[in-house]
Amino acid sequence: MTDRSTLVIGTRGSPLALAQAHETQRRLMQALGVEADALPIRIIKVMGDAIQDRPLSEAGGKGLFTKEIDVAQLEGAVDIAVHSAKDLPNDLPDGLCIAGYLPREDVRDAFISPLCGRIQDLPHGARVGSASLRRQAMIRRLRPDLDVALMRGNVNTRLAKIERGEYGATLLALAGLKRLGFEHHVTAILDTEEFLPAVGQGAIAVTARTGDERARAAVARIADEATGVALAAERAFLRVLDGSCRTPIAGHARLSGSEVAFRGMVLRPDGSQSVETTATGGAAEAGRLGTEAGHEVRGRIPPGFFLA
Repeated sequence: MTDRSTLVIGTRGSPLALAQAHETQRRLMQALGVEADALPIRIIKVMGDAIQDRPLSEAGGKGLFTKEIDVAQLEGAVDIAVHSAKDLPNDLPDGLCIAGYLPREDVRDAFISPLCGRIQDLPHGARVGSASLRRQAMIRRLRPDLDVALMRGNVNTRLAKIERGEYGATLLALAGLKRLGFEHHVTAILDTEEFLPAVGQGAIAVTARTGDERARAAVARIADEATGVALAAERAFLRVLDGSCRTPIAGHARLSGSEVAFRGMVLRPDGSQSVETTATGGAAEAGRLGTEAGHEVRGRIPPGFFLA
């Protein structure tokens, strides 16, 4: 078990994961009035970072980025864990909960290419790399002539592949690029009307053991209410659709005053069809709003539409 005088933060070892862990550490230091040595960061190797040769859907899905961290947390090796919210499975293991979210960054996708300024202007047949089925489907919907190919690796690795000319373009989360100080690589920022983001995109989730009141109280000091409301709607939508790495699903909720506005979508992997919905409701009903939106979309899926 960890020392009661410290709160150990668990994280993956990628540059983006570490940037998010350090952001969490800084916010906790300020909120709790402690130094960094009271909030040590522990890197935990996860299987998802080791798999680079195939889609995660073929290797086990989202849990590949969280399983080892979950185990360390349940065994008491770390007290809280920092995750990209979009990497969290629909349901956490028994004994763990999402204790809170940091204030959300920009949710939009970024287009990166040395060839042109817009996806619409890419040369016919240009190779576009992405590991996200959502992005792949949306690219194919907009430009079915492009060669959309798998691109794995962390942000640094993907940018290097673009610089070497292995791909003509890619799409990455703007939030991650900002957190790494890589905004200068962005060719264009994509409007959410055309490229609806992934559920949880731009949000950092902090998990804790359900019975660890000390850790949960600490995280509550830095948790952002608006992000929590938005993610309640988005994750409820995802849960109804059984959103895994095998299904192109997008969803985004925004809190304005006491009202939540939500838009969700599911696509065929080839981008040829999509079903989407919008909904609004009170903040206290965010989870129900997302659930109802998910059921509405599921009920409108036409025969032959791929839904994992």
